[in-house]
Amino acid sequence: MSTAATGKLAAYKAKRNFSITGEPAEGGVEGVDALSFVVQKHWATRLHYDFRIELDGVMLSWAVPKGPSYDSHDKRLAAHVEDHPISYSSFEGTIPAGQYGAGKVIVWDEGTWHPVGDSHAALRAGNLKFELRGHKLKGKWALIRMKGRGEKQEPWLLIKEKDEYVRPASEFSVVDEFPDSVKSLQEPPPKKTAVRKAPAKRAAKRGAGAAPLHPGAKPAAALPKTFSPQLATLVDAPPGDPSDWVYEIKFDGYRLLARIDAGDVQLHTRNGNDWTAKLKPLQAEIARMKLPDGWYDGEIVVLNDKGVPDFGALQTAFDAARPKPIVYFVFDVPFMGGFDLREVPLDDRRAALRTALATRPSEHVKFSEAFDAPPGSVVASACRLGLEGVIAKRRDAAYRSTRSSDWIKLKCSHRQEFVIGGWTDPKASRTGIGSLLLGVYEGGKLRYAGNVGTGFDTRTLSSTRAKLDGVASDANPFAKGDAIPGKPHWVRPELVAEVTFGEWTSAGHIRHSVFHALRLDKDAKAIVREKAKSAPRGAKAQSPAKAAPLAAKATQETREAPVSHALNTKLRITHPERVIDASTGITKVELIRYYGLVGRLMMDHLRKRPVSLVRAPAGVAGQVFFQKHAEVEKLPGVVQLDASLDADHPPMLEVATADGLLAAAQWNVVEFHTQNALAGDYEHPDRIVFDLDPGEGVDWSMIKQAAELMRAFLGDLGLGPFLKTSGGKGLHVVVPLKPKADWDRAKAFSKAVVDHVARTIPQMFVSKSGGRNRVGKIFIDYLRNGRGSTTACAWSARSRPGMGISVPVAWEELAKLRGGDHWTIRSVQARLDVGNDAWKGYAKAARTLDAAAKALGFKL
Repeated sequence: MSTAATGKLAAYKAKRNFSITGEPAEGGVEGVDALSFVVQKHWATRLHYDFRIELDGVMLSWAVPKGPSYDSHDKRLAAHVEDHPISYSSFEGTIPAGQYGAGKVIVWDEGTWHPVGDSHAALRAGNLKFELRGHKLKGKWALIRMKGRGEKQEPWLLIKEKDEYVRPASEFSVVDEFPDSVKSLQEPPPKKTAVRKAPAKRAAKRGAGAAPLHPGAKPAAALPKTFSPQLATLVDAPPGDPSDWVYEIKFDGYRLLARIDAGDVQLHTRNGNDWTAKLKPLQAEIARMKLPDGWYDGEIVVLNDKGVPDFGALQTAFDAARPKPIVYFVFDVPFMGGFDLREVPLDDRRAALRTALATRPSEHVKFSEAFDAPPGSVVASACRLGLEGVIAKRRDAAYRSTRSSDWIKLKCSHRQEFVIGGWTDPKASRTGIGSLLLGVYEGGKLRYAGNVGTGFDTRTLSSTRAKLDGVASDANPFAKGDAIPGKPHWVRPELVAEVTFGEWTSAGHIRHSVFHALRLDKDAKAIVREKAKSAPRGAKAQSPAKAAPLAAKATQETREAPVSHALNTKLRITHPERVIDASTGITKVELIRYYGLVGRLMMDHLRKRPVSLVRAPAGVAGQVFFQKHAEVEKLPGVVQLDASLDADHPPMLEVATADGLLAAAQWNVVEFHTQNALAGDYEHPDRIVFDLDPGEGVDWSMIKQAAELMRAFLGDLGLGPFLKTSGGKGLHVVVPLKPKADWDRAKAFSKAVVDHVARTIPQMFVSKSGGRNRVGKIFIDYLRNGRGSTTACAWSARSRPGMGISVPVAWEELAKLRGGDHWTIRSVQARLDVGNDAWKGYAKAARTLDAAAKALGFKL
């Protein structure tokens, strides 16, 4: 390093103690043919991105709070900070607490930068233009100096110049789509690279099924240690050029990437979580097949008796004593046999993959076959089979680790006719009917198939009731032995209703149903459960719009969520730029993007559980509305539960899919709160929650101590407590239960626990909630364990300044937590790698309350 370069590092060195921090003091190799750049993602006091470019022996550096954007209209603030040594470009790790910039650092992107004109003169003028050739950042960019207003750090703007790489922020966010490190990847290829043929001997060593020498295949110096998959874009109709596309099943399972290196098989989720230990049989089967080294992309599913993916069975397959076998359908191979195949056309990648899988066939690792039929009939057949939908991919497309319009998805809903066998009384202010009891004929008998209570308006409620009165009967028309909930009114089985629904349960009942109309042209005796049949050869393809409702195009800031199949309307995110937290500047679209990131994690805590929605139309500082009931026609992914669960009130709500989170956020929902029981066994809670709510004058160390004391006491009772941040001031201690005790007993037991703890340690705890009672103390809120009461769901944002989130944590992490809002929606990416793994063993820890009550001396 030159003396001049060393002198430029004086400010950098003055801020750091290199005997404590692992950051390099100096060093690094200067570029010869090209200058390097790096972007380091830095979780310091606040998450930001450090943009650095090599010049004159150092890395000129700017801190970019929001990170770069491919939208040329976005002007990202970039604060000019001290120069760094070139060696800093490869630094990853955690800067220790107490040191300047304390927090985690990763190499988010790297490559070379190429100035346009004289870089020194441009810097002096405050208008530096350049080209980036990185893994994530490409094309023309500019750094523009702003006129300062007394800031400590000189303000600049980082702007994307208009070129072929420009993309609107409404459809693409590079920081959201590519959150991970690139340090393990090989150097980005030059802008123009001559095709090189690999020596025959080298290719021969790759094993059976090695990649063919397609002109787009490039020898890979090393197999990347991490890899992000290509994602599909939701659309509302098949493409206009169907012959240019390949159509595959949209599997209802988990995306899985298999990395094979010298026989070692590792299995990773879409988000990069290592599931190898969870899938030992599959790992062994892939190892047996002796596939060429590479990255293999596919989906794991569990098939039902009819060979259709069953997502419910897959969810229980990991923990069940006798799980059904998991099948891995592989549909792409971006790396194989020592070659990088990402630039190879899809058809040729799939041909290489098929050859490799055919060498040692397996019943558990299969090639994902494409449909050989017109797209309209493919979609129609998929929907009639009960599949989730269809994925279409361009035949000539390269593989891109991003969401791309080269892969599109078309989703189905279910819709058919049912015989009406009865009805239930309306509740609250509703008139006419509560719900219709539905059935289908099977073996000459009318079998109960569930009910439908949504989709009616005042007119149809009245007209339907009139028709029901005309066919009233004292006899139950359903087959003997069919259990019918509630207190039904019977009718002769003559009326037919057309209904859209989400799925058939294993018991033969429909879920998430919506009423459309009475069908007067259908013979009730002919109504059976619709099943798929082979399409006649030579038949004209059915119009996709008539075959089945599909889902609409999804973007980000101007997002269109899946269509509501009941109303055939689209959901659009309005006012994405609206600030909902003035203290941070967080906007509505940021909250929606956050729920897009954590949707799959959050569904583990939401699925089949009654939920309440906290709406903040005026932002977190305004009035909030707590809603347990709502019409859901304009909230795709949010459904009404069976009205019989809470007979005295309108139907409760469930967020049934991750799309429901986005639809709710568009409706200005900030928080999601869940009850302590599942809808399937609502009268018996499957958990109790102790909310540690600090009073005035309580510091954080006291709250952490209180959590440890609760853990110890509950453990002495034989219970297995789990911990999560509240997203606010306190902590939540959650105890999983086997659903045996009813609501009253669970609440009474939790109160007895709190009373005992408050009597034993009165200097720390109180059991009464009044503000005066808990000055300097912690109220353990047991009231959340009553029927209908709720607690903020794991991963829910909170409608408070800063927008903290509730996150599951391991007990070993408690000491490092800085508060109940340790994570916010802006800093969550640092936690996604852990996800829900902090609660490993949660299901197995469930106990009944019998032994614990006896140990407490409490009579249930």
